[in-house]
Amino acid sequence: KRKDVPTTLRLTGGECRGRYVNMPNVHARPMMGMVRESLYSMMLSACDLEENMSMLDIFSGSGVVGLEALSRGMGHVTFCDFSSTCARAIRENCEELGFGDRFEVAVTRAEQLLADPMSFNVSSPVDIVTLTPPYTEVDWKELISTLVHSPALGPDTLVFIEYAQEIGILPENLGGGKLVGLRQKKFGRTYLAFYVNQPTGKIRVKVKSEDFAPVQAFSGFREMQAF
Repeated sequence: KRKDVPTTLRLTGGECRGRYVNMPNVHARPMMGMVRESLYSMMLSACDLEENMSMLDIFSGSGVVGLEALSRGMGHVTFCDFSSTCARAIRENCEELGFGDRFEVAVTRAEQLLADPMSFNVSSPVDIVTLTPPYTEVDWKELISTLVHSPALGPDTLVFIEYAQEIGILPENLGGGKLVGLRQKKFGRTYLAFYVNQPTGKIRVKVKSEDFAPVQAFSGFREMQAF
């Protein structure tokens, strides 16, 4: 394990606020606390988390993003990570926190789950998707293309994507306008982008186009607008 990675992370809201979750013994980069807080601030500005809602936490690691959602009222979370070590840590964290049958863990590639969610017992569409991949260890074009065409996304599905500034900057729209950018925030070298899929108008957050103003030119992300 890297010396700069904590062995535990603390949940910051909901019924399990203040409880700690264990980090898996892998080379992982957990989402920073300030980014996680911003994610949930944006999420809760758009909707209330309720027991009839479902979520995909993709590239889960310790599962802290999805665990935070369960703590704050999300009905069910499917965690997705390719690492069996991470999957074991997620199950242990869920059981320790008493989340019972409110979770599933899929040990698979993100693209496989997004392409065929039913094969992993994911009832589509889901209400929220979070993508927090390793910054440089994914094919971003393939990942975003699979995301925008995924059966897991339905009208008004909220999508949060964490990525590094070195990659470029995500455009306001993805998939030919299917995914519409609402907010984007920067934390050092980290960006957090917030999209809604095929918005019907019921989401409480309005588009803030200036958040998506170009910071760096990167043709790969510009091409994603047309997927």
